Amino acid sequence: MNWGFIVTNAITLACIYGTLAIGISVTWSSLGLVNMAYGFIFALSGYGAWMASVYIGPYPVVVMAAGILTGALGGLIVCLLAFIPIHDKPNFPLRALIATLAISLVGNQILLWWFGPRAKSLPRLFGNWNADILGVVVTSDKLGASLSAILLLTLILLWMRSSRRGLEIRAMMMNPHAASIVGIGVRRTSIYVMALTGSLAGLAAVLLAQTYYVAPFSGITPMIKGLSIALVGGLGSIPGAIIGAIMLGVNESLTSTFLGGQYVLITQFLLIIVVLLIRPRGISGILDKAREA
Repeated sequence: MNWGFIVTNAITLACIYGTLAIGISVTWSSLGLVNMAYGFIFALSGYGAWMASVYIGPYPVVVMAAGILTGALGGLIVCLLAFIPIHDKPNFPLRALIATLAISLVGNQILLWWFGPRAKSLPRLFGNWNADILGVVVTSDKLGASLSAILLLTLILLWMRSSRRGLEIRAMMMNPHAASIVGIGVRRTSIYVMALTGSLAGLAAVLLAQTYYVAPFSGITPMIKGLSIALVGGLGSIPGAIIGAIMLGVNESLTSTFLGGQYVLITQFLLIIVVLLIRPRGISGILDKAREA
């Protein structure tokens, strides 16, 4: 049994899906919004990266930057359409859920109408080489995807700890009511939150497209996995999202190796059910208490 392959595959999946889960968790904990349009933002980012590779050139920096910026743009679109107009209305969480779901459905249909049903592929951004790490052969795409996700997440976390806007987002995540009392504007902060989380979806789209493809509905499965990881980790908790991403990455890698890829979603949901039965708020679902306080 090639345990090195299983471990590297699990780490790569955890980095990519963890990026999505952190975006979903940050949106929920700071804005109280479960963004069901995250899959649409994911697919839109993939097309943004693909267009950059076609019309500008297959340069890795250009393609990755185009995907991230397109994701940020998608997040701003969702913010302007589904958050700012209704965030102070009654039953906001339900209204927002329906609004983001509507944006996802309409957005995916627009992508299908504009680009057609034929899948697109991105150029290989990290080359075709292998590295030997402690006796384990790691392909360039897995190593590049893992390092890119870790690097961007580290930069974002540092920005959230050191910048004024980042501290405002953290305050909103810890206690949105107290943050609004001390003058942190919800509308202004939401713009930064949605652009930030959209850029995370854009990075995940570019990295996952190294293995899969870009299509109008290619964001649905990653969104389900990202939301599942966020639920397992505890909505609102970045450390919980990281732990959940590692758990589900290991589960997907082991299931694909021993049972086959068609059983991944089955074992994934069984794992989620077991975790939520033991810890209904997720692994680190502590911040929900702060939101309810």
